[in-house]
Amino acid sequence: MSPVEPDGVPPQAIRKLTPGKLVIASHNAGKVREINALLAEYGIEAISAADLDLPEPEETGTTFVANAELKALQAADLSGLPALADDSGLCVDALGGDPGVYTANWAETPNGRDWTLAMTKVEQALAEKGPDASRAAHFVSVLALAWPDGHVQWFEGRAEGTLTWPPRGDVGFGYDPVFVPLGNTQTYAEMDPAEKHAISHRAAAFAAMVDAVL
Repeated sequence: MSPVEPDGVPPQAIRKLTPGKLVIASHNAGKVREINALLAEYGIEAISAADLDLPEPEETGTTFVANAELKALQAADLSGLPALADDSGLCVDALGGDPGVYTANWAETPNGRDWTLAMTKVEQALAEKGPDASRAAHFVSVLALAWPDGHVQWFEGRAEGTLTWPPRGDVGFGYDPVFVPLGNTQTYAEMDPAEKHAISHRAAAFAAMVDAVL
């Protein structure tokens, strides 16, 4: 897929990313591992925001693009290095696209994020729609690549699939145990990481970024 632009923002010239250090603007260890695996062959030394003790910004955006951008720009500004941020989520057709941009919020508890709780909430919401409710869903990933001078570029990827219940597998993170990608019988969480990386929403966004900047 090609770079995306948020509404009202004019296109910016594509800036190439040179080998060296890149901050991954996330404190999600699973997400950082996945992005690191995708970056390894390009001479990029990925450093997580957690490794640099950078604060987690409040995700106040109402779109994946807005949240990815604010995370990437903050990490680039505070570190003085290029920064890559991902904002991604599960969008369920029968729930009007929820949890969508609020995917992580469905997992929030006073003691941190509980993804089993989040998956249960999705399943309960579907049950309320009745036995014939569609279980179609898709994951969206938007990558924002930002530099300390404020330049930012966006890349989007999607993965279509269906939801299963109960959760299956323990390899992935987030909603992976209930998402079966189109054309597969295994959930993301049952797949070998390399297999998931080849077909995931994040891999699609990453492929678009690689085509443009590496």
